[in-house]
Amino acid sequence: MGWWQINADTLARSRFVVSPLDETLACLKMLHAGVAGHPGERAWLATHRPAHLRRMAADPVDALLVASGLGREWNADFLTPAPAEGQSFAEGVARIRATRPEVARADLAVSLGGTLPATLDRDDLPERAAALLEEVWTRAVRPDWERRRRVLEADVVARTAQVSRGGWATVLDALRPGTRWLGDNRLQINLNPYPPRELSGAELLLVPITPQRHGWVAWQEPERYALVYPCAGALADDGARHVPAALGALLGPARAGVLTLLGTPMSTSQLVGVTGQGLGSVGRHLRVLLDAGLVERRRAGRSVLYSRTPAGEVLVEAGGGDAGVPD
Repeated sequence: MGWWQINADTLARSRFVVSPLDETLACLKMLHAGVAGHPGERAWLATHRPAHLRRMAADPVDALLVASGLGREWNADFLTPAPAEGQSFAEGVARIRATRPEVARADLAVSLGGTLPATLDRDDLPERAAALLEEVWTRAVRPDWERRRRVLEADVVARTAQVSRGGWATVLDALRPGTRWLGDNRLQINLNPYPPRELSGAELLLVPITPQRHGWVAWQEPERYALVYPCAGALADDGARHVPAALGALLGPARAGVLTLLGTPMSTSQLVGVTGQGLGSVGRHLRVLLDAGLVERRRAGRSVLYSRTPAGEVLVEAGGGDAGVPD
């Protein structure tokens, strides 16, 4: 298994970062694999994958670059630069474009686990990778970025509250399959037999993405390391946030949407992030639902989490909604 040695100083500097470049790379991985994690992703794939497949068929070099760079066990490192806080998509993709050709070729050989195909023995690989990511961003991610960003920020709120409740070990254990706090300052990052890395004094970044079947690690040695992980499925799944028509007619669509989401406990900030409603509107909906006995609240560390009561569950079920969305 692969693991990182993390001292107290590194853990104290750890923080969550939202990265539009990593979100775009995760979407490219999903387009390449063609496998969805929930109904919302299936709809997204149905919309965008046919054009992606046509693009790959029209350019065999790009097709081989994607297939080689997004390996089953390892991504080519130049495709996954560790993000910086506040970094825009343009700034992130510029780092990929600036990769030296020989570095890109070496990284691809590692992700392939063998010899680089002759087709990829060329100097324009960083430019091709950057252009392809720009196309995915422009066509398939940026039109929906505001919703995606709210979902990612809501996940950060949830994980931060989890730190206050159970400490960093609880958060790190739950990030993604293969990630686990081992004790003795060791963080398991995957199940692959890679040598351990010493992160003393470095920054550890935790980077959520919405695609549910993807995640990876990245670094900019020696100062920055990143764990990219799928955010909570209940937040990412558009299908899970469908408001039944009967429930919407009874409570109003916005208030019914809040009640539907609360099959999973959420804070006010999370609800604002996921729904796109203002803080005042969400607060008024919660007050009405509390007064009606349809939701309850409890304190978790510094956060107040809201969830449906049994009466709220019955109402959602009767309205034709799901009684709860798995976390």
